[in-house]
Amino acid sequence: MFGMVIGALAQLALGRSGTRIDWGMALASGLAGSFVGGLLVSILAGDGLTLRPSGVIGSIVGALIVSAVWLRLDPAKAAEARRDRRR
Repeated sequence: MFGMVIGALAQLALGRSGTRIDWGMALASGLAGSFVGGLLVSILAGDGLTLRPSGVIGSIVGALIVSAVWLRLDPAKAAEARRDRRR
């Protein structure tokens, strides 16, 4: 549940409409984002490349990165996100 909420927040921050959240993408980006955020925190802390889950802030940052990459690689979702931002 935590991953879905974080992923949904990332989609909203990237400009998706609140009624058009892709919940599958929210779950995947929220869970993967937690580990991406943990990796970034470990690099910044000087711990090396340690893959570990992170807290709320690290998860949101990671989910933003994962969602942005996902939208960039999926042309259909990128077009939908652009349409949502124009509304």
